[in-house]
Formats: sequence, structure tokens, C-alpha cells
Amino acid sequence: MKIKFVTSNRNKFREAEEIGKDHGVDIEWVDREYLEPQGDELETVAVKSAEMLSDCVTPPFFIEDSGLFIDALNGFPGVYSSYVFKTIGNEGIMKLMDGVDRRRASFVSVIAYHDGETIKVFRGEVRGRISENIRGTYGFGYDPIFEINGKTFAEMGAEKNEVSHRRKALEKFFSWLAKTF
Repeated sequence: MKIKFVTSNRNKFREAEEIGKDHGVDIEWVDREYLEPQGDELETVAVKSAEMLSDCVTPPFFIEDSGLFIDALNGFPGVYSSYVFKTIGNEGIMKLMDGVDRRRASFVSVIAYHDGETIKVFRGEVRGRISENIRGTYGFGYDPIFEINGKTFAEMGAEKNEVSHRRKALEKFFSWLAKTF
């Protein structure tokens, strides 16, 4: 099965492509930037994005939105993760977390699949913590500060794709696709 993934993020595409291979799904990259709508939840943002994109990308396709939710910061940056990363980066998050002992966090991924008529949503979440320092050379975005079992995503390399929030969302999506088509 072949399915279009609309994203301007080459790293997200590569991760989805690898996970897709595990499920017999061929991912076609539609490299497209789009103005991301705002919302209080990732699901809302993903659905609105898929609706907007259906005017210029022929369904079926899927998009993915993700966010880092830090407990001690009341879920910040959450739905604003992309903007916050572009604005203050990992260094800024580390400053916000300076002296904070409670470092639990969640990485959440939401897939919105648009078939031309309806939109189906799939969510994946992984719990971890914000590391005390920026570590690792693999990955992208918040990977150098999000830690599971003593390793940041950026220290894991290919191992990240086995445990990530994106894998969890994509596996739910691919399982549904296999049952539906």
C-alpha cells in the first residue's frame, strides 16, 4: 500500500518511511509547508491542517503534528512546540527548567488521515523526562533533551524509532489501514 505524507520536515518523513516499511506501507513524501492553524489540542491542530490541505493536496494523505508537554511547565510548550523550538530552542527550554526537580514530560504525536470525505485521528504518547543537559547527535528538534531510561532520543539513533511517540501513532494508523483496506 502507498500513502502520501504531507510534511516539510525531512526528518519526520524519514522516520515515517522506516516505520512504514515494517508494516508494508510505502510512504510518498509530499514536501509542502503550510500555515499551521492554532488550537488547544494537537488533535484540533492536526484535523484543521488536514482540512486546509485537502484544498491543495489530493486525498488520501496524512499529516502529523507533535508536541513536547513538560509537567512542571503545565504542559508547555505543548501545541506551541514548533514555534517555541524555532524561537528559544533547546537552550531556552533548559533555562526554563534550571533548578526544577520535577522533570517529567510527554512527547505526543497525532496523525490525521484524510480520505477525501472524513478525517481519522491516531495518537501516540511516550512518557519520559527533560534531561539535565543537552545530549546526543542524532535526531532533531527536542530529541537532545527528551530522555527515556537514561538516554535522550538524540543519543538513541535508530533505537528512537522503536520507542517514539511517532511510532506509536503510526502503528495505530497502519494497523487501522491494514484492517480497512
